[in-house]
Amino acid sequence: MEIKKNELLKNHTSFKIGGPADEFAEVYNEEELKELIEYAKNKGIPYTIMGNGSNLLVSDKGIRGLVIKLAKGFDSVEVQGDKIIAKAGILLSKLANVALENGLSGLEFASGIPGTLGGAIYMNAGAYGGEMKDVVGKVTYLSNGEIKTAEKGELDFGYRHSRFSGKEDIVLSAEILLEKADKTEIRAKMDDFKERRCSKQPLSMPSAGSTFKRPEGYFAGKLIEDAGLKGKAIGGAQVSEKHSGFVVNTGDATCQDVLDLIKFIQDTVYDKFKVKLETEVKMLGEF
Repeated sequence: MEIKKNELLKNHTSFKIGGPADEFAEVYNEEELKELIEYAKNKGIPYTIMGNGSNLLVSDKGIRGLVIKLAKGFDSVEVQGDKIIAKAGILLSKLANVALENGLSGLEFASGIPGTLGGAIYMNAGAYGGEMKDVVGKVTYLSNGEIKTAEKGELDFGYRHSRFSGKEDIVLSAEILLEKADKTEIRAKMDDFKERRCSKQPLSMPSAGSTFKRPEGYFAGKLIEDAGLKGKAIGGAQVSEKHSGFVVNTGDATCQDVLDLIKFIQDTVYDKFKVKLETEVKMLGEF
C-alpha cells in the first residue's frame, strides 16, 4: 500500500479539477482502510474518503491530511439468487452489467451513472425515475473503527440524501435487491437510457454530473436555459451548450471558476424566477 505525497486530485475527479492532497492512498480491502484511518489518527491529521470522484468539486488548494480512495480494488461482487452483494468501490456501470448478465432487473437506471456504489448510496443517486433507495437492502459500514450494519428501514433515504450524508461513517458494502427478468428486456432498457443520456448530456466534457438539485416544481436545467445562461462561461467553466443543468470544464477550469459560475447562475435564476438552486455536487478541500 503506497502513500503518495502531494498527489494532484484533478487526476482523480471527473471534473479534472483539484489541487494536491498532502497524502493520498488507494485501498484494496477493509483491513487496509482501517490501517490508513488508524495511521491518520495516530498522526493527528484529518482523512477524507473518496470513490470514483464523479460528483466532486475539489478546491484548487487541495485537501489537507490524507485522502483515501476506495474505487480501485474495492470492487468485489457476489450474486446470490436475486440479490447482489457488492463492495462500495464497484462502479455502478459494472454492477448494472453484473445484474444484466444474471438476468436481474432493477439497476438499469444506474447503468450510466459514472460513480461507485458507495458514493451512490451516500447521496441516494438516481436517474430516469429510479433511485438507489429502490434497490438497496442492508448496508455494511465502518463507524469509529467498528463494522456495523444498517437495515433498509434505517437508511433514511431521501432526495439526494441518506443516513450517511454529511457523516464520517464509511459505506463498505451493500445488498442490492433485484428481480428476475428477461435479459433482452433488461438490455433494451439499458440501451434506451444510454441513448437518451448520450443525446442529451455533455458526456465528452469533464463535469461532475448534474450541478444542481431539482428544485421542487421545476427543472434546474430549464430554469438556467430560460434565464439565458446556456453557454455562459467564467474562465474555463461553462454552462453546457448541450444541457444547461451541467457545468463543464472546457479544458483549464479552476475550482474558483466553477464556484464563480455557480454563484452567477444561482443569483441570475433567483433574480428572474425567485427560485433558489442548491448544488448537488459535493465540495471538498480547503476553501
